[in-house]
Amino acid sequence: MFSIKLSITAAFIAVMLSFIIALPAAYALSRYEFAGKKFIDLILELPMIVSPAALGAILLIFFYNNMGTWIQEHVQQFVFTFYGIILAQFTTILGVTIRMIKSGFDEISPRYENTARTLGANSFQAFRTVSLPLCSKSILATLIFAWAKAVGEFGATITVAGTMAMRTETLPVAIYMRLSVADIDGAVVLITILLSIGLLVLFIVRQVIGGKSSVSN
Repeated sequence: MFSIKLSITAAFIAVMLSFIIALPAAYALSRYEFAGKKFIDLILELPMIVSPAALGAILLIFFYNNMGTWIQEHVQQFVFTFYGIILAQFTTILGVTIRMIKSGFDEISPRYENTARTLGANSFQAFRTVSLPLCSKSILATLIFAWAKAVGEFGATITVAGTMAMRTETLPVAIYMRLSVADIDGAVVLITILLSIGLLVLFIVRQVIGGKSSVSN
């Protein structure tokens, strides 16, 4: 129960943090041309081609240089803590979240916003009243998918937060710990829980996407 609660809580916080960054970033990448756009696109691909363990190693190395050490001592301790779990999950889902929300905005023609502006709306009002509602189901599906991905994240989490029982023991880490002591029955139970969460999330995402298609039709 501790692992379930920890995984769900950390994933929820990680998704909310990623959404705060992903929404404006995805909209800007979808609607505007600016210097460095191709470079940002390239950076967003890294979490999808670099293994989570490598991303976790990058974070761990950062926290042992001068700036990282200062952050740990004066701002917040991340290594081997709950905050390290959130950071690991956030790092692995941010790029995917931005990419998927951007795809949702790409499907919406800019002419709708242009029409709203001709009727007196400013840029933010056009975004809030036109593009955001039209993209809402894509955003919801993205957040649900990102949450499930965060819950199942293992490589970066174990590298940054470690495997401390009843402290940084997320569901995937708990599975690893049960297998390391040959507790097959315990591992099977946890794997079943994780698979059930994944299947439920996939079902919900399909329902959201299906609803979106019906509205579009």
